[in-house]
Amino acid sequence: MSEEKGLENYSNDVASGHADGAGRGMASNRRLMLKGSLATMAALGTGMVSGLAKASMLDGAFNDIDILNFALNLEYLEANYYLLATTGHSLAANQTSGSGRLGDVDGGHMVPFKNDAVRQFAEEIAGDEKSHVDFLRAALGSSKVAQPEINLKRSFQQLGQAAGLGNDFDPFESEDNFIIGAYVFEDVGVTAYHGAAPYIQEKSYLDAAAGILAVEAYHAGIIRTLMYQLGFFTQAAAISHLRQQLSMTKHKTDEGIILHGKANLVPANGNAIAFQRTPAEVLNIVYEGGQSADFGFFPKKVNGAIR
Repeated sequence: MSEEKGLENYSNDVASGHADGAGRGMASNRRLMLKGSLATMAALGTGMVSGLAKASMLDGAFNDIDILNFALNLEYLEANYYLLATTGHSLAANQTSGSGRLGDVDGGHMVPFKNDAVRQFAEEIAGDEKSHVDFLRAALGSSKVAQPEINLKRSFQQLGQAAGLGNDFDPFESEDNFIIGAYVFEDVGVTAYHGAAPYIQEKSYLDAAAGILAVEAYHAGIIRTLMYQLGFFTQAAAISHLRQQLSMTKHKTDEGIILHGKANLVPANGNAIAFQRTPAEVLNIVYEGGQSADFGFFPKKVNGAIR
C-alpha cells in the first residue's frame, strides 16, 4: 500500500461501512465511540512537551551500543506485556539489571484466555520476547541498560480513552482486550527496528537486528490477522490513527487492518516494503505525547543515550 494514502482513508472507510466493526466485540461489551474520542486524540497528538523527541536521524549522533540499548528498552516493554498475560509474572531480576534507573512494572496479570490457539500464540510470542531481552543483554554485556520503570495500567487507560476503547481499558481483562493491546505494540516494534537498521555499523549487530525484525514482523502478522478475524476494524483504525498523531510525522501513514473495504494485513508501501520510524517517532508513541510528567509506558523515560 502506498505511503501517500492519507489518514482520511480510515474515516472514509468507517463512514462508508467498509470498516463497520461488525465482528465480535470486546468481552466487556464496550463499543468504540469515535465521536467522543476525537478531541482526546487531538489533545494527545498535539500536546507534546516542547523538544521531547524531535524527528531527527541518527547520523553520527549515536553508536551501535546506543541503538541496541534503545531496542532493549522496547523489548523490556513487550516481554513484560506478554509474560504477564501468559504467566502472571514479569521478567526475573537477573533479566532486568544494568546501567540507569532500574524500574518496576505497574499493572498486568494473567489473561483469562478462552481460545486455546490464541493462548498458544501469546505463549510463543512471550517466549520470543523474553529471548530477545536475553539475547540483547548478552550482546551488550556490561554496556546493557537496566529495565526502566514500565506502566501497563495508566498508559493503557489513557490510550483507551484517546482511541475510544473506554475510560478504563484493561488489555489483561479479556482475550479480546489482550489482542487489541498487542496491536498497539507490534507495528511499532517492526517500524522501530527498520528505522534503526540503516545506522547500525557492526555487521554482526545488523544481522541480529534483521533477525529480530523478522520475528517481530511475524508477531505483527499474527496480531493483525486475529484483529481482522475478530472484526476489530474500527478499533484498529482508531489505534493506527492515534499512533500516527502521536508520532508527530505527516509523511508516513500508519495503516489499519482494512482499507477501501479490503484486508490490509501487511502495511507496506508500493514496493511492498514496510515503512520505518525514527527513534524519536517511536518515543513519541510510547511516551504517549509526554504530557505533564507522565511519559506513557515509560513514566521515567527509557534508559540509555536515546531517550
